Amino acid sequence: MRKYELICILQPELDESAFKGALERVQAWVTESHGSVDKTEIWGRRRLAYVIHKQTEGQYVLMNITLDPKATGELERNIRFLEPVIRHMLTAV
Repeated sequence: MRKYELICILQPELDESAFKGALERVQAWVTESHGSVDKTEIWGRRRLAYVIHKQTEGQYVLMNITLDPKATGELERNIRFLEPVIRHMLTAV
């Protein structure tokens, strides 16, 4: 098991329930891969450095996770197809 930081930028116009649903889905994928979500920080709405999909703002979330390195590919593939997520970055700590 290895520790990772996962930063997700979600669409700014999501309501509270859709935002929580997207976060819970990502957390479920981590636990299904026999990993754990150690900490979740919601940074809130911030301005993007450049326009992505005609959006100038996004809702930032940082997750500290522990996951098997073999499961990272599957996790990133699932996140890539999750519609509310504009961008994500998974880095080893």
